[in-house]
Order: sequence, then C-alpha cells, then structure tokens
Amino acid sequence: MSVEYSSIICKTALSPSKLPGLRYSLNPYRGCEHGCVYCYSPSVIGDREFAMNWGKVVHPKQNIVEVLTREVKRKPKGVVGVSTVCDPYQQLEAKLELTRRCIELLSRYGFDVSIQTKSSLVLRDVDIIKPHGFEVGATITTMDRELAGKLEPGASPPDARAHVLEEFASRGVETWLFFGPIIPEINDSAESIKKVIEMAKRTNTKIIYDKLNLRRWVLDRLAPVLERERLGLTKRLPALTGKKLGWWLRTCSLIESICRGLEVKCEPAFPSWPSAL
Repeated sequence: MSVEYSSIICKTALSPSKLPGLRYSLNPYRGCEHGCVYCYSPSVIGDREFAMNWGKVVHPKQNIVEVLTREVKRKPKGVVGVSTVCDPYQQLEAKLELTRRCIELLSRYGFDVSIQTKSSLVLRDVDIIKPHGFEVGATITTMDRELAGKLEPGASPPDARAHVLEEFASRGVETWLFFGPIIPEINDSAESIKKVIEMAKRTNTKIIYDKLNLRRWVLDRLAPVLERERLGLTKRLPALTGKKLGWWLRTCSLIESICRGLEVKCEPAFPSWPSAL
C-alpha cells in the first residue's frame, strides 16, 4: 500500500492527556502507516476524509523537536504518553527519527516517558530507553499472524512485538502488554485470549486489556474485515459492545480467570467499567 507523506507545522508538542497515568501526550506524526482497521484515533482528529484514508496519509510534524525544546524548559514535569493518536515507531520514523529525538529530550529534562507501539523499530532506541524514567508497552490483539495482518496491516507481526517486550524486560525496563481492542467473535475466544496471556507469562509482562471502541467511522473501516471473518457481524457489533456490556463482562471474567491461573497480572484499561468479578 502506497502512503502519501507531507510535512506539517505544530504549535505544541506536549498536549494535556486525560488517559489514566498520563499528564501529557506527544504525537510526532498526524496519521499512522500501520492502518489498523479498528483504530479510533481518526475520530479524535475529527476529519472523515482523513479517517477513511487512515494508513494512506501521514503528516510528520517537522518542527516538533524545536517546539518540544522550548516546552520542556517551562512545563511542569509529568508522564508523557508517546504516542496516543499515532504509532511513534511507524515506518517513517526509521528515516526521520522524530520520536527518537523527542524521547531523548524528555529524558534529559526529567520527564517520565510511557511508550506504546506495535513496531519492533522501538528496539533501535535501546540506548536511550533506560530502566529509570521509561516504560514500554506493546499492543497485541492476537497471536494469530494472519488475523493480525488483516486487522493491523502495517504493524510488526505479533511475535516481533513479543520480542520487544522480552528485550526491554531483560534490560530492566518496565513493560506492559496492551491487549486490545478485543472484538466480539474475532479475537475473544478462550483459545485466542489464552495465547496472548501465555505470551505475557513468557515475557513476565502485565496485561492491560480493553474492548473495541466504536467511535465515529470505526465501523466503516472495520466492516470489510468483519464480513470476511464473520458474515453479519457488522450489524450485530454495536449491540454486542454497547451499554448492556453482557459480552464484555463475560470476556473480562474469562481474561481474569486465565490470568489468575497463569499468575499473570492484569487490569482493565479503564477501571470505571463494571467489575467482571
């Protein structure tokens, strides 16, 4: 798949974040080459045309390092999420090194950095990402390489992401596995869930899990994959993931039961969800 690149200028680098555990977010790119069909970041950006071309258009923020250089000197310290609406280690990062230069700055000025990625490119920066001041999370939705390729066409395969966790854990860096989004009838079977949890066990990594978020335009992009995998699921999905939460409570119970059995730490991404226990 060809990707269109064009640079943009940003006014700020460190944006306030409402995500648990984060004071700021930092996104060196607008758009993401991984093109994950379930991603709700386009709805956060709020541009339908951009959303429907998610994965095909990427705008690197050409001045983000200069802006961050000013902000780290005057903004209060806090945990910075890198990144929250794009992958900080998408393919273009190998060339531009915007993420690398930003996390180096953040570390130098005493900001803690929480990295979340689906890319093995993060291993390039092992010289910067140290046990103190950094944590690395890898998103894994399934250990099924073929299914992952359909859901996350531009991301590193699941076993490569597992290696990311193994490598950083072996270096003493705090790691976590983001298990999500969990999608009804796609990656929510006991077998599929157990494989992810077994991988977390092997890498001695805690799990943070979450369900599919059907924000604007997500279903439009997800539907072709759903219909190839489970005919008719597209129509049923809003009800399954809706407010009644019956499916989600059962899935939470299953995850936590398997985690207890394998002695793997786990927690929901958003603790405000009704308890599954």
